[in-house]
Amino acid sequence: MDLTQQEWSAQQAASKDSIILDVRTSEEYLEGHIPNAKLLDIRDPHSFMEGVSELDVSKTYFVYCRSGARSTQACQIFKQHGMSSCFNLLGGIMEWQGEKTK
Repeated sequence: MDLTQQEWSAQQAASKDSIILDVRTSEEYLEGHIPNAKLLDIRDPHSFMEGVSELDVSKTYFVYCRSGARSTQACQIFKQHGMSSCFNLLGGIMEWQGEKTK
């Protein structure tokens, strides 16, 4: 499900034990990311799918990338692997107004 930044932030804050996933490259991640985000690079298919297989299907995932395209794709893959609670950040980190970590 696609959420605006306000919806994404509110739902993430209200979701106990939710996980934030950054599906950009490690280089992009190091330039700045949303606090507590875990990196799962969708452009590295082998390690991405390995990471997907290790995710807990019962958890809630909040996913973002640079603009929202890769995270949309990632959410579709997660849903195919049984993760029904997955939220995509519309506009990605490019439109993120919240805190960033380096």
